[in-house]
Amino acid sequence: MRTPARPPLDGLRKRLERSRAEREREPRDGFLRETFVLPRPAARLKAKEWFERFPKQAYWTEIESWFERPGDVIEFTMRRLPAAD
Repeated sequence: MRTPARPPLDGLRKRLERSRAEREREPRDGFLRETFVLPRPAARLKAKEWFERFPKQAYWTEIESWFERPGDVIEFTMRRLPAAD
């Protein structure tokens, strides 16, 4: 009985390289970030939701950056620590 041939590992190798490249681009400061693109009223609600769910005093939550886009749309990035200590 023959042992089956090994499957090609090219796909796995590419996925690993892509994952490692993405990790290198991410800052290593311990913060979790999420970017939103929302109409102004929804953006305010989303930011308020984050501050209520992850209080600034415990998670160091903040709006890291924001941009006003055409059509009264706001693109913003929220930042927080992964856990409160």
